[in-house]
Amino acid sequence: MENKNEWRKVKLGGLITYVARGITPKYSETSNGIIVINQKCIRNEKLNIEESRLHADYLKKVSEEKIIKKYDILINSTGVGTLGRVCQNETDIKMTADSHITIVRPDKNKINPLFLGYVLKSQQKFIENLGEGSTGQTELKRERLINEVEVNFPLNLKFQEKIAKVLSDIDSKIELNNKINDNLETLCQNYFLDIFIKNSNKNCLIGTISDLGDIVGGSTPSKKNSNYYTNLGIPWITPKDLSKTPNKFISRGDLDITELGFKNSSVKLLPKGSVLFSSRAPIGYIAICTNNVTTNQGFKSIIPFKNIGTEFVYYFLKNNIQFLENRASGSTFKELSTAIMATTPAIIPKEEALKTFKEICNPIFKRQYIIEKENEKLTNLKNYLLPKLMNGEIDVENIKL
Repeated sequence: MENKNEWRKVKLGGLITYVARGITPKYSETSNGIIVINQKCIRNEKLNIEESRLHADYLKKVSEEKIIKKYDILINSTGVGTLGRVCQNETDIKMTADSHITIVRPDKNKINPLFLGYVLKSQQKFIENLGEGSTGQTELKRERLINEVEVNFPLNLKFQEKIAKVLSDIDSKIELNNKINDNLETLCQNYFLDIFIKNSNKNCLIGTISDLGDIVGGSTPSKKNSNYYTNLGIPWITPKDLSKTPNKFISRGDLDITELGFKNSSVKLLPKGSVLFSSRAPIGYIAICTNNVTTNQGFKSIIPFKNIGTEFVYYFLKNNIQFLENRASGSTFKELSTAIMATTPAIIPKEEALKTFKEICNPIFKRQYIIEKENEKLTNLKNYLLPKLMNGEIDVENIKL
């Protein structure tokens, strides 16, 4: 048996049995067919088949090698912003991938599949930089993936398994927390539908969104002035920040602005409890700020009136994303103006019904926030451990499987 301390660095191509793009689907118009994974299905290192479509395999048979196997690694291989995203299939569900996805099949005789999955997740930025082509058409070629991505690994398969277990245990805890939060979210959503939709005649009046709160747009301080931006200043949030997280609550984005940037632009400060709503590219990202923040011009956020509250505004917007998107206009991309949003019809809750809803949702919101913060700590821990485990800096010999 190999010594646990013996490590080797090998090109990815030497550790896999199969690597290729997926199929060009013939999408099914019915509920029959095989699941097709696309770029939207890979987010936050997880596989989400809810974003998939069905391929009518009776029209074009999918070859056996392109049927995704358990522990296959899937990599987004085209586009800007999505190229390089990695996830691993840990299910036995029969599915394939479209031609924007590369399927990587580990050689189980040479490397633990989960270990290899974590190695590639740790190299997503490097993989993204292997992309070639013009803006908007960036593509990851198979040859660069298998010949330029290097994998540092212990030869002892049992030792690989132990390293993967440390990381998968953290992922399992994060996943459990996500399920708890999803269940809590479903509870609030169902209460909203029951109180304000099914019983709207009894519990609501009719008005417009302007009756729910102040609608506030955002702005971008000049990017030409580096003194307007900093890593730790006034939180400044863009739709891209919301696209990278499934969280309900947000405190800051990737970049902050300075006091100077704030004073020399038309950005506005949104107080804690404001509901951020992206109004273009795309329309419909939504989150609740947990402290004072600012946003760029891609938002039409709502500062809820005190008699309405954050909880109601959040679920009203969440349940009317498609309706709001349909009211947007624009040739290059659709945008929702302040005027259109302000005059959009809305249900206005009656006091007693709203009081009941707040009493139900308020403690749930607090619990969801605590869980999200715990997940942030777990994610930071995993990000800290990942490179150290992948390089053998941390000894996991005493872990019992």
